[in-house]
Amino acid sequence: MKIQTGRGTISLITLIAIWSVSALTSLPGLAVSPILGDLTKIFPEATDLDIQMLTSLPSLLIIPFILLGGKLTEKVDFVRILKIGLWLFAVSGMLYLVSNKMWQLIVVSALLGIGAGLIIPLSTGLVSRYFTGTYRVKQFGFSSAITNFTLVIATAVTGYLAEVSWHLPFLVYLLPLISILLIGRLKKDRPEVAAADSASSKEERAVIDTGGSKYGIHVKHLIELMFFYGVTTYIVLAVIFNLPFLMEKHHFSSGNSGLMISLFFLAIMAPGFCLDKIAATLKERTKAYSLLFMALGLLLIWIAPLEWLIIPGCLFVGLGYGVIQPMLYDKTTHTALPEKATLALAFVMMMNYLAILLYPFIVDFFQWIFHTQSQEFPFIFNLLITVVTLFWAYRRRHTFLFNDQLK
Repeated sequence: MKIQTGRGTISLITLIAIWSVSALTSLPGLAVSPILGDLTKIFPEATDLDIQMLTSLPSLLIIPFILLGGKLTEKVDFVRILKIGLWLFAVSGMLYLVSNKMWQLIVVSALLGIGAGLIIPLSTGLVSRYFTGTYRVKQFGFSSAITNFTLVIATAVTGYLAEVSWHLPFLVYLLPLISILLIGRLKKDRPEVAAADSASSKEERAVIDTGGSKYGIHVKHLIELMFFYGVTTYIVLAVIFNLPFLMEKHHFSSGNSGLMISLFFLAIMAPGFCLDKIAATLKERTKAYSLLFMALGLLLIWIAPLEWLIIPGCLFVGLGYGVIQPMLYDKTTHTALPEKATLALAFVMMMNYLAILLYPFIVDFFQWIFHTQSQEFPFIFNLLITVVTLFWAYRRRHTFLFNDQLK
């Protein structure tokens, strides 16, 4: 079976190989979550700093290695970089299974962060390399859907495995072995754009505006995309980090809060299956309407402690973000020459992990400023940010950042 790319066709196995890499980007840190509450029992000598390092070290190392991975694609064969990242990722999973001391887990977490950092920019970079036009938009949607679907399934699986043994959740880090078996197809099924003088390559270069930059990337547009992605990611993190505490305050069970967060991730996944149709319909208002959905969702979560309001609230926030995220990836490919696209995507994807790292500190800082420890505060504060961003997106809807009208 042949898949249309806008540059010709690729085999279905090649597409599955690309999808398999997208499925891995949500996994770093996932296996630790279900055992966090038991770590002090498993390792009585572990300090709070040890536990914080175990949970945050992968994300901390992912950030520089995302940029390194993106930069290396300019000089090193992307399949080779992908293989190195996948093997580091898989080896970390094997080592987790045999580690029995906290210092060992921390070292392996560093290895995981390095491996994940190398493959994350290629999860979108492969889509950019193999697809173009509306085909690329559609595949960015599928890639986002697969990432979030994997997150939901893996969260449920690791939770179950943690009840059997604290080592077993780390089995999910062996999934890169599947990608390793598949990526051989990437060399056999290279896109035509690999040839710098090909007709498709010349046509793409003609429509890309790099702003005359010597770097081959429109720096101003890239910074705008990075800022917007960081802000929107920060907004939705309230659901992941603060909803369990809000629901606990209103005497909901932890199972209910877990269900709400699962619905949130499923909602992020949903727009990916029809992203090209959404963008074709909403055009320059795509991001504004998405932010409106996110604002309504945060409002519903805040105003009443009722499940029938929290459920649509989580769904609305997820749906809005599920449109924005892949559309930003596609927009990023228009800021750079084809050989620079993976590097540009690396800078944008870095903002996701930077937002995750900074979120708790930003919330604590503004709670200190406003002298409040209210569980509703993060939702009110993020709602205000969303409304301000919504007006910005609507007023600037005809600019590069917000105009998603498909060519």
